[in-house]
Amino acid sequence: MNLDALKNTNSNKILFHIMIWTFFILTSLIQFYESPFRINNDFYVQWGTGIILFYLNYFYLVPLLLLEKKYWLYFVFAFLIIAVFMVIRLNYFIPEFRHLRPGNVMPARMMPPDPHYFPKQNHVRIEMRQPLFFKIGPSFFYILILTISAIIRTLTEFYNNQQNKLIAETHRTNTELIYLRKQTNPHFLFNSLNSIYSLAHKKSDLVPDAIVTLSELMRYMLYETDNKTVALENEINYIQNYIELQKLRLNNIEDIVINVHGDTRNKFIEPLLLISFVENAFKYGTDYKGAAHVKIKIVILENNLDFTIENSIENFVKDPDNSGIGLVNIQNRLDLLYPNAHELIITQENQYFKVHLNLKLDKIQTAIN
Repeated sequence: MNLDALKNTNSNKILFHIMIWTFFILTSLIQFYESPFRINNDFYVQWGTGIILFYLNYFYLVPLLLLEKKYWLYFVFAFLIIAVFMVIRLNYFIPEFRHLRPGNVMPARMMPPDPHYFPKQNHVRIEMRQPLFFKIGPSFFYILILTISAIIRTLTEFYNNQQNKLIAETHRTNTELIYLRKQTNPHFLFNSLNSIYSLAHKKSDLVPDAIVTLSELMRYMLYETDNKTVALENEINYIQNYIELQKLRLNNIEDIVINVHGDTRNKFIEPLLLISFVENAFKYGTDYKGAAHVKIKIVILENNLDFTIENSIENFVKDPDNSGIGLVNIQNRLDLLYPNAHELIITQENQYFKVHLNLKLDKIQTAIN
């Protein structure tokens, strides 16, 4: 978040707090609607001390004590602050309590009816005991403020922690995806250069065409895959160009088939997601005679992609150092990009290796954050 955005966020927070306090204070003024001139100083002191208590609790007591599990210290400090505010209010600002203190003179208009008092007597000295509720009543206001402040700060901390975890996870995911993409490029390049080397070794006239096709593929990889998703039709064209490059080096291409069904417009997919399956299919589906058995079927139905690829593994020899790099890569990317939105089934039967992938496509193109 940049500095201007941070300033705007803080300004919005301050404005929101001002609006909330204004609302509560105005709501409490309803009781003085009929007699607005009877508002005394204690009204202002009550809300002033209440706001002070709210932010003392919000910024200091809750984060430094309550959230650190120092419960006894939290309650001790909270009790002391409430006690100080109560003493100030009861002794200096609440007029009824001030007049009812023992030994004070009470105005006759505030005295209860007494058949023995004299009308001409303006003041009398009384000794009376205040009800317990009258003494502790204002403290309920502070307890309410304290509770609301603690709940809001606790929920805010929880939300912020969840957001920080989400940001960290997103950053980790993006970093891992960038790493996996970087792995895809050299893996693809090695396989393509191997195909061109085979043509050059045979002194084939198709080498220039192969280099042109490779340059088109590299251009797509370098300049059109910077976004998080790319157009599905562009990705399929990329796969078709790769297949054409592979055909240039093979002697028998009759069993190389790719069928695409459905509408590819306005649908998007993670770039270079399917190419690893195609690379592996040609790598292990080509025999020593230059014949390959690779069949690809892509079906787009509404917002779902159904991808199936089959290749022969008759002459497959596993390389412990390099075998399966592409498959591991794409499995990791699927888990990161399409959690709970894809199904990958890999089977091997009767000397044929088959991959079936079903995933939910994106409806809009998104950029890398």
